[in-house]
Amino acid sequence: MKPILGITMGDATGCGPEIIAKALQDREIYEGSRPVVIGDKKIMERAVHIIGADLRCRIVTEPEQGGNDFGCIDIVDLNNLPVDLPFATVDGRAGKAAYEYVEKAVGYALQQRIHAVVTAPLHKEALNLGGYHFPGHTEILAHLAGTKDYAMMLTGGPLRVIHVSTHVALRKACDLVKRERVLRVIELANDAVRMLGVEKPRIAVAGLNPHSGEGGLFGTEDAEEILPAVETARSKGLDVSGPIAPDTVFYRAAIKNHFDIVVVMYHDQGHIPLKVLGFETGVNITVGLPYIRTSVDHGTAFGKAGKGTADSRSMTESLVLGAQMARIKFADA
Repeated sequence: MKPILGITMGDATGCGPEIIAKALQDREIYEGSRPVVIGDKKIMERAVHIIGADLRCRIVTEPEQGGNDFGCIDIVDLNNLPVDLPFATVDGRAGKAAYEYVEKAVGYALQQRIHAVVTAPLHKEALNLGGYHFPGHTEILAHLAGTKDYAMMLTGGPLRVIHVSTHVALRKACDLVKRERVLRVIELANDAVRMLGVEKPRIAVAGLNPHSGEGGLFGTEDAEEILPAVETARSKGLDVSGPIAPDTVFYRAAIKNHFDIVVVMYHDQGHIPLKVLGFETGVNITVGLPYIRTSVDHGTAFGKAGKGTADSRSMTESLVLGAQMARIKFADA
């Protein structure tokens, strides 16, 4: 199976179009999938020119028509931006357009006309200036799918992490560590890693407090909220360990290979070790959606936009991983 990947162009004032064009110079992407960009043709042509690639851009009216020819970037053209859109500028026009690309891709995914959504970065301030008041991609994707039960997963280098909470203040993140939520994220972790080809995922659950609370000396959340969730997950047959002290769990997962994924309690607890170990190749996966979504694990990189110097490895990995997950999900289709 060669799954159709719907690639959203992201914020056109940033690096998104350029890293898409760079990634689509890789013949292996076309050997394993059918990539189709959902964006603006003239902006993609500008990106191809900037990176000096031997690629042509072609409009397709439906995603099923595209992604077959290496050397040709097929584009569902929303034609919603001016060709002279400035680089490295917070622009509401680009924010609005970026939302429209995601909205179109999600519509295709819900109809199973594409097999995975792969997103280039958007800019949160531009998104809000464009009239869409979301903290980021994850919340947009969940809103468009009508999903409230979701989580952010990151994979990069030798480590995978999945978050109990993400874009909230640290003070609030502690309050969100509740046994029901921790249990659900453990279950989402198990499902996601199985979709990556691991038959029996080994799941570690990080503690919230130093030394996982040290028997209540440093906080009670580990004993009162996290441990009961772990015990319930075990009773359902999942291979779960924890809570494990946060200062050792990532070493055990990434270096000793004791675990396939770590459930983390808040944004930076997971992002910091992941980005230390796999900054250039990190992939963001939204789990719990009714469709597959992978993304680069970085922002719009305004400092490199328009210069052709942005690193495309995270986009390449997002395409490869999206195709891999789609082949497993749709294997019997």
